[in-house]
This record gives sequence, structure tokens and C-alpha cells, in this order.
Amino acid sequence: MNQNVPMALQAVIFDMDGTLIDSEGLWVDAIAAALRQRGAAVTEDDAVRLVYGHSWPDIFRRIEVLFPGLYATRQAMEAVTVPLFQEYCRQRDIRIEPSIALLRRLAACLPTMIVSGSTRARVEETIAALDLAGCLRGYVGAEDVTAGKPDPQGFLLAARHLGVPPASCLVFEDSTAGVRAAKAAGMRCVALRRAQAAVQDFNTADEVLTSLADFSPERWGMPAC
Repeated sequence: MNQNVPMALQAVIFDMDGTLIDSEGLWVDAIAAALRQRGAAVTEDDAVRLVYGHSWPDIFRRIEVLFPGLYATRQAMEAVTVPLFQEYCRQRDIRIEPSIALLRRLAACLPTMIVSGSTRARVEETIAALDLAGCLRGYVGAEDVTAGKPDPQGFLLAARHLGVPPASCLVFEDSTAGVRAAKAAGMRCVALRRAQAAVQDFNTADEVLTSLADFSPERWGMPAC
């Protein structure tokens, strides 16, 4: 067998925040507001660096380092940030329609999961709001791993759940940490570069698109979906 021939794709995995929903900017605003409520001098750029591409546990750990003692526990901070985030969500539609349409299309052909740094509760809420439950074989949330992206744990757990080799999985991501996690798991990765997102390093991605409407299954040797 020619070892240079990529393994046929058997599954697809989607990130959630920033890939399926335009939520990371709202988390930036909510976290910045929560920090300022306690007197922290935080800029939008500071909040962007804290949030983009990181799981919620990782975000809180980074906040503890930068602003020690500002919030005694992660739960105390969540009690402030989550209502702010939910209010911001009510003010606008955060669905990224081309990405959602692609997930539905590919899920008709290949087993599909979500791997997210958000809590399981947030992932479940989003799946319900987007009416995606019937498209998915499952999901991985922040509580399911001991280390978030760029650690590959979440993606490897998804591959085990699906019963497929990591090398047979194609991941859709929007962050540097997510792309690195996918590649560290031995998976192929399509990066979504969105103009309104923070600057990301996608040098290791297998393909970079500005919209998943431009994704071509045929280019990847996938079934006609």
C-alpha cells in the first residue's frame, strides 16, 4: 500500500463557536464587561486574546493569572457572563448559515460530530436551537476532556466515539488552537477564515476558506452529498 495516499474520509467533525455560530465576539463582549464590573482595566484586544480558540475552563484559568482574585470561582464568573452573553444573543441572529448547511449536507453521507470548548449545556442548547440533533452522532464539550484545544483530546475522543481512525476524519475549525488540535490528532482540517474574527495562524490547515459555502466534497474525494 502506498503510504503517501491519504486514508479515505469516514467522518466529519465541526467546531461550534465561530464555525457554526458567530458567538465568539459576543463572549468577548460579555467577558470584558464582567471583568470591568470588578474594576479590571481590560481592552477589547485583551478580551479577544483571552477568548478566541480557547475552551471556557482555559479562559477562566487565563483570567485567574492576569486578574488574580477578581472572581473567586469559575461558577461566580459564569453567573455574570452567561446572562450577558444570552442577552447579546437575543439581540441578533448568530447562525453562520453556510456552515450549518454544509453540516447538514455532509451528515447525510458521513457520521458527523461537534467538538467544542463550550460547556456541554451550551453545546446542547446550540444543537437544539439550530435543529441539528438528527444530523449528529454526538458531541464533545468542555467537561469531556482534561485539556482543551490545542490539545487533541477532544478530537481523539470523537474519533473513538465514531469508531473510525483519526486519519479518516475531516475537521472544520476557525481558530489557531482548533487547527493545531486537529492536526495533532492526525486529522485533516479545513480552516474557516472569517473577516470579523481575530487574526489566526492557519499555516498547518489543509485548506483555508472564507466561507464553507465554497467547500467542495469532490475535491476531498467524498461521496456525492
